[in-house]
Amino acid sequence: MVSQIELKDMKFYAYHGVSPQETKVGNTFVVNLILTAPLEKAVISDDLHDTINYAEIFGAVKQEMDIPSKLLEHVAGRIMNALKVKFPQLQEIRLKLSKLNPPFGGNLHSASIILKETF
Repeated sequence: MVSQIELKDMKFYAYHGVSPQETKVGNTFVVNLILTAPLEKAVISDDLHDTINYAEIFGAVKQEMDIPSKLLEHVAGRIMNALKVKFPQLQEIRLKLSKLNPPFGGNLHSASIILKETF
């Protein structure tokens, strides 16, 4: 059995960007996660201790989103590392971090970075 947790469309207002305007004004960012972990015990036990608490995942992502960075790649990498440390039972992380309406003069919904790591 493959067990995955998906947290979809977590929205954060943060101050990531290369230009001084972005770090001053901020923007809306969206994080999507798919986490693979051995959760078979929780399927049977119905016990929170046998799974990964979704609120704790959200909290770990929020903590990293609150730290300004120039690059989406840097923020995404920090999130990945924080999740690996906090949840050592993870076997794979798939993360998509998107900046909505990036300020470079074009009609664009979002710019995104996607990272995937298997351990």
